[in-house]
Amino acid sequence: MTSPHPKTKKPEDLRSARWFAPDDLRSFGHRSRIMQMGYAPDDWVGKPIIAIMNTWSDLNPCHSHFKQRVEDVKRGVLQAGGFPVEMPAVTLSESFMKPTTMLYRNLLAMEVEEQLRSHPVDGVVLMGGCDKTTPALIMGGLSAGLPMIYLPAGPMLRGNYAGQQLGSGSDGWKYWDERRAGNITDQQWLGVEAGIARSHGHCMTMGTASTMTAIADAMGLTLPGASSIPAPDANHIRMAAACGRRIVDMVWEEMTPERIVTAASVRNAGVVAMATGCSTNAVVHLLAMARRAQVDFTLDDLDALGRTTPLIANVRPSGKGYLMEDFYYAGGLLGLMRNLGDKLDLSALTVSGLTLGEVVADAPIYNDDVIRSLDNPVYKEGSLAVLRGNLAPDGAVIKPAACDPRFHVHQGPALVFDSYPEMKKAIDDPDLDVTPDHVLVLRNAGPLGGPGMPEWGMMPLPIKLVKQGHRDMLRISDARMSGTSYGACVLHVSPESFVGGPLALLRTGDIVSIDLPNRRLEMLVDAAELEARRAAWVKPPERFERGYGWMFAKHVSQADKGCDFDYLAPSFGRTAGEPDIF
Repeated sequence: MTSPHPKTKKPEDLRSARWFAPDDLRSFGHRSRIMQMGYAPDDWVGKPIIAIMNTWSDLNPCHSHFKQRVEDVKRGVLQAGGFPVEMPAVTLSESFMKPTTMLYRNLLAMEVEEQLRSHPVDGVVLMGGCDKTTPALIMGGLSAGLPMIYLPAGPMLRGNYAGQQLGSGSDGWKYWDERRAGNITDQQWLGVEAGIARSHGHCMTMGTASTMTAIADAMGLTLPGASSIPAPDANHIRMAAACGRRIVDMVWEEMTPERIVTAASVRNAGVVAMATGCSTNAVVHLLAMARRAQVDFTLDDLDALGRTTPLIANVRPSGKGYLMEDFYYAGGLLGLMRNLGDKLDLSALTVSGLTLGEVVADAPIYNDDVIRSLDNPVYKEGSLAVLRGNLAPDGAVIKPAACDPRFHVHQGPALVFDSYPEMKKAIDDPDLDVTPDHVLVLRNAGPLGGPGMPEWGMMPLPIKLVKQGHRDMLRISDARMSGTSYGACVLHVSPESFVGGPLALLRTGDIVSIDLPNRRLEMLVDAAELEARRAAWVKPPERFERGYGWMFAKHVSQADKGCDFDYLAPSFGRTAGEPDIF
């Protein structure tokens, strides 16, 4: 895709020229050291130097193809007359990092910002896809301010077992309940394990990974439609090379992030999130990304978008039957955005140099059951709703389309757990005193309590209820849940219980009330009793006494503010600017 914008930057004005162009001893050191690696002046003189931030790791299955993709990007950079340099960055593997990758999202964002600031690079291709890598890379890139383009890892192929399509995460939860109920054998369980994730790429449901890459796409930070391409598809290789070519032109055009990430593009991302059946994790990440771009965007803004944006992507877990591979073949994100029409600001600029309106104008749709029209939605409102009340004065989120409608308005007695081990032991007790009307509550699992706000919010149902045939019940937590999850789960309760939020005052047996149409979440306990409980509350001991965890605990914001570090917000102070070179 060719940009209509002219090249405005001259070779001598390249940022990297500060390192290599002057004829003095400092640049002698830079030039001699790059020649030490076998390069000659013809490789870099007068050319944009393009960083390729690669989050590959042997323990990140979502990014297992990035060793090859970085070579594809390099090929594109060279074709466009740039000089590519690979710069590895910390990987955040959702599958293996404990207690949660969310604890380290801000660490990756800091690394990206500082790596770009301190090295002789003119632009960057950010390679990510696994859940927290997308927001982390973009947050760091926004703060660095260099021309950037995001390369999404792409969803894996559909899972398969015994002729049944499997969706990563979602079917894991489903079959685990069946295993706990004694309905499937050990051999069948092993077959599901082997068949649910059968290629490189991230989750192929509309989980957090697909949600966040779609948000990056809608925000204009990927090549248009790139987020939908399955990781093993040859189009993904071509897209990677095209990212390399395009970032070179972006440097010459001085197309920096502030031209792309605006109030309009952030709002577009929110609309697309709602229309796709996004993960609840979209909330903390989109809020944090918006703040890095100095865009005023709040929980209430998201909820307002949810009330007016129908869910039109029929993709699991909110949709029925289809997975991301089907979504791509049906027309992908460009087709979905075309169907959203004037719900989007089509004047917003994308990294292609074209407006959103220009790139979606002729987008085809090949299956209108996968990508629905506005008058035939999967669900009449958007993916998420924000609840408030005396249990969550600063907000909580729920995914209405992915839960049993009978829990949209519900009252029931609380069954409260202070830790995950306590909860796990109780739900596996066949004699637990619990009914389908009970409300499971897990607290001390927020940003500070978790620590890092782990994905513990989709609490497994008590084995007693599973064996009775129940598959959903109301659950409340200050934790998050995987975007591949489903059910009547109220999450991100803010402020969290660990810092004395109202969730800390709830007791087993208290009646909890949810009223989704009116966006209310309450505990039916009188004010005097709550005050007495607050006076008796004792703050839990700190989780960390040193290191990164200590820094995290001192500076992380609550979920309703995006869980970024306070000192990384633009409002905290000016950036250090260009590094001194002596």
